Amino acid sequence: MQHIADTLNISKNSVSQALSGKGGVSEETRKLIAETAFQMGYIYPQGRVNKMNDRTGCIGLIASDYAFAQKNFFGEIYLEIEQEVAKRGMNLRIQSIHQEAIDRLSLPRFLEDQQIEGILILSHLSTEYINTVIKTGIPTVLIDHHHPNIQADCILTNNRFGAYDAVQHLMDLGHREIGFAGNIRYSPSYYERLEGYRMALEDHHLELNPDFIIKDAKEEMDAVLRQLSRMKQQPTAWFCVNDALGFLFNSGLQQFGMKVPEEVSVCSFDNGQLSRMATPTTTSIEVNLKFYGIKAVEQLFWRIEHRGQPFMEILLPTTLIQRESTGVCNRVGQLV
Repeated sequence: MQHIADTLNISKNSVSQALSGKGGVSEETRKLIAETAFQMGYIYPQGRVNKMNDRTGCIGLIASDYAFAQKNFFGEIYLEIEQEVAKRGMNLRIQSIHQEAIDRLSLPRFLEDQQIEGILILSHLSTEYINTVIKTGIPTVLIDHHHPNIQADCILTNNRFGAYDAVQHLMDLGHREIGFAGNIRYSPSYYERLEGYRMALEDHHLELNPDFIIKDAKEEMDAVLRQLSRMKQQPTAWFCVNDALGFLFNSGLQQFGMKVPEEVSVCSFDNGQLSRMATPTTTSIEVNLKFYGIKAVEQLFWRIEHRGQPFMEILLPTTLIQRESTGVCNRVGQLV
């Protein structure tokens, strides 16, 4: 509405009155506003406009089936979101987005009908789907995901610095041959963790060995074992982009007869349940999940009141949690 108002040099309130069918503007002005909105690519179905002007008292939360299934990580964020929304006197509406809906760009009914005042998107859906959500005009905040082609506020982990700290920890233990494992195409977060890994190596004048970098790691034991078996030489330590891969590498290396951490160290990211269940327990980078939920809700309510302000990316700090899987380097890289 502000964009249209600026174009016509009139007030935003006049645009709102015209598009919602209310009085206060002439018929000529109403037609001019409607025509300008159409020419600029804005579509305002009448039923939706009336609902946009009413307070619903609801906030929406959507995520993929996969994200909602990751209860150890996203479950804690969701619970904090629910509590924070309730503290502000609002209700939270939740919808899991199936892959078919993502492919068809099919939005939940409460989004289509403008039944919510703001939307939180947990983890990543497709860029096209997220942009379809944003086009509804409902204030949107992304949690643990961003992309250059998405214009929205984002609450993110400081992935680069967290990965840097993990590699720094391994270097402090004497490791100089450090491997990286992750599927960097799956999420920008994983690519950023690769960048943090590289930054740490460069800062310590260590040569990057491409043979020690697995960019397409799958979270399956058979796949991990195949990738390890193809390597001519093993690094003395591994940095894995999440706890699932850390768990699998921890176990897979031991299946090859290597002792963790006496012969090879393993460090992962997220500090979830898998890092505590592994044998030995896995050193991991902790993300403050409760703070994630608090900042997401805080930013969404700010955005609802400041729709014209520039979009922001908020980076949350991480903490290294040292456990049994990392130890002093006792060898040079060896054959598997």
